[in-house]
Amino acid sequence: MTVRHVVHTRHVLAVKDLAVSAAYFKEKLGFDLDFTAPGWELLSFGEFKVMLGECSDALWARETGDHSYFAHVLVENVDEVYAEFTERGAKVISSIEDKPWDIREFCVVTPDGHRIVYGQLIGD
Repeated sequence: MTVRHVVHTRHVLAVKDLAVSAAYFKEKLGFDLDFTAPGWELLSFGEFKVMLGECSDALWARETGDHSYFAHVLVENVDEVYAEFTERGAKVISSIEDKPWDIREFCVVTPDGHRIVYGQLIGD
């Protein structure tokens, strides 16, 4: 069997208005700008990386219901991340709590309706 070593991943998201979405990721969720090109912004929150592509005629992510969840991000300091995001004014749609699957987590939503869950293994 071949051993697979993932070197890097980046989530690609279609957004209606690149300026609005990129500003939200940077200002409300604390992402850093990695690279920009016409119609694209590549951003990072540590090792969590996204690629926002402007697609003004695409469906809103919010219109896809539960399919709008696109990432579950494990961090080492989920309570601090939660506090930072709420202080920055991110739209939190589920408050931080311990889940039965032994992860303390919360969920935010972007202007397009993409949902991101941030969590930490309980006991870490």
